Amino acid sequence: MEKILVQVAARQYEVLIERGLLAHVGELVATQWSPRKVAVISDQNVAALYQQQVVKRLEAVGFEVFPLRFPAGETSKSLSMLASLAAQLAQAHFTRDDGIVALGGGVTGDLAGLVAATYMRGVRLIQIPTSWLAQVDSSVGGKTAVNLAHVKNLLGAFYEPDLVLVDPAVLGTLPQRELIAGHAEVIKTAALAGGDFWQLVKEIRTPAQILELALALSAQAIAFKAKVVMADEREGSQRQILNFGHTLGHAVETLAQGRLRHGEAISVGMVALSQRLSQLGWVPATVAADLTTTLAGIGLPVTAPELQMPAMIDKIANDKKNRGANLNLVYLPQFGQPKVKPVAFEQARAWLLENYLKMVYLNF
Repeated sequence: MEKILVQVAARQYEVLIERGLLAHVGELVATQWSPRKVAVISDQNVAALYQQQVVKRLEAVGFEVFPLRFPAGETSKSLSMLASLAAQLAQAHFTRDDGIVALGGGVTGDLAGLVAATYMRGVRLIQIPTSWLAQVDSSVGGKTAVNLAHVKNLLGAFYEPDLVLVDPAVLGTLPQRELIAGHAEVIKTAALAGGDFWQLVKEIRTPAQILELALALSAQAIAFKAKVVMADEREGSQRQILNFGHTLGHAVETLAQGRLRHGEAISVGMVALSQRLSQLGWVPATVAADLTTTLAGIGLPVTAPELQMPAMIDKIANDKKNRGANLNLVYLPQFGQPKVKPVAFEQARAWLLENYLKMVYLNF
């Protein structure tokens, strides 16, 4: 079993990674929590596959378990769904001593995590990610959020779990598109880390390879992210590098209105930014080309029609990662050497957005 320790100011917790881990969820949760009420929150798709299994194993070790379900999809990351889940906890008389298990992908982790952060000002939380994206990225680091007014993750909190359980075996039930979309975050992290991790990821060209190497890939991605998070939990400085591709990617994802998965939009964002900054001399052409080839090689999109929509400007202006009047652009002068550069938004509008994004789309 791989064990990665995440230690931040208010809490430390382990990320456990092993095939077949879900079969031992009861005893693993019992190492962290004494018997109490536990809500297992999943979307309808994951609930049909794994929720009852988790409920039975938690009940077997003495927990009083309440399975809660919500409709699958990004639209469930909303204030109304947050309120609905909180109301169900209140109806079941949950107190501050009780806990929530987030069983599912990134939407579940974000939504259930924010419920845990806000219900009675905070109840205990354990993350059990079942998607590739959630396993390698979103379940670690304490970010929880819902979308607001068509802006991704605008309302949220930093709220670390007590434990993260990663079972690569559950990826076998993941649709191929979701597996590939999640792999964009692995490529992002490997590009930031560089070295052997980047060399390994460059060679992956099929979903079968992802599944075969899932344990090693998740361990390396999580270890890198944990190191960054421990140095900068609240994203004041170094943690901003994890947003590589996200400033443009989140705007593309929002404008796509469900046409693109999160990872697909981040792939587009990484390429669009790297291509433009290559023209400006910030990123070597070889780095931009290598990144594009690696993303396209696994089947991820590297451009999208949303890049030429006038609304891209407004979506980027509302991005929560902005600081004052600046865009904080994360880019790669070399693999393993990420940098963050604040750029005045009006300058970015002139030389990054209005003309270039349309050109990127038309040239692919």
